[in-house]
Amino acid sequence: MPVLPGLPEVDLVLRRSARTRRFSLRVSRVDGRVTLSMPARARESEALAFAGGHADWLRDVLADLSPAALVAHGTVLPVEGRALVLAPGRGRVRVEGDSLIVPDPVPARAAAWLRTLARDRLAAACDRHSATLGRPYTRLTLRDTRSRWGSCTSDGALMFSWRLILAPPAILDYVAAHEVAHLAEMNHSPAFWTVVSRLCPDHVRLRAWLRGPEGQALQAWRFA
Repeated sequence: MPVLPGLPEVDLVLRRSARTRRFSLRVSRVDGRVTLSMPARARESEALAFAGGHADWLRDVLADLSPAALVAHGTVLPVEGRALVLAPGRGRVRVEGDSLIVPDPVPARAAAWLRTLARDRLAAACDRHSATLGRPYTRLTLRDTRSRWGSCTSDGALMFSWRLILAPPAILDYVAAHEVAHLAEMNHSPAFWTVVSRLCPDHVRLRAWLRGPEGQALQAWRFA
């Protein structure tokens, strides 16, 4: 089964038809299956290029299939893979036992705290992996992206979804390693995956987690 590269990766079901005159993408609302229809004589490389041109739209649609979960007092929210109950309180946002104390307004205060924590964890991971490779990055930014978990530009700028802080620490570390590896190999060639393996030996299992329902569930939380 062909795969649309990126984070998260997307499995594609190719469907050739003599009646099809152009490429098209369809996402099943039942099981999230992505079907890429193509003319019978078209090249698979052309079809994959078409899908790549619509990657952002495709991942937005897939993310929207997840049921929305509004963050509020009483919500059980995963933070670094740990289930914390959001509880009312005064002062700063903080962890107390199995509770995350969040003053009003809950969604905004929780999101701001999570972003700060995500930046700390991602900066530490990127610094460590960058030092291992001997390849410095130029800057690190966080966004609330639906289409990808991270990216690396040709000038060494790294971008990550702050929602990675909701995942277990090993998942966040894998995504950091994946993007830092692009500082050495700006592609997804075998050489690139060799670099990823050096930085994160368990990357196959961790990538599968992100591509699965657990990874998709991170996009379901609503902070507004």
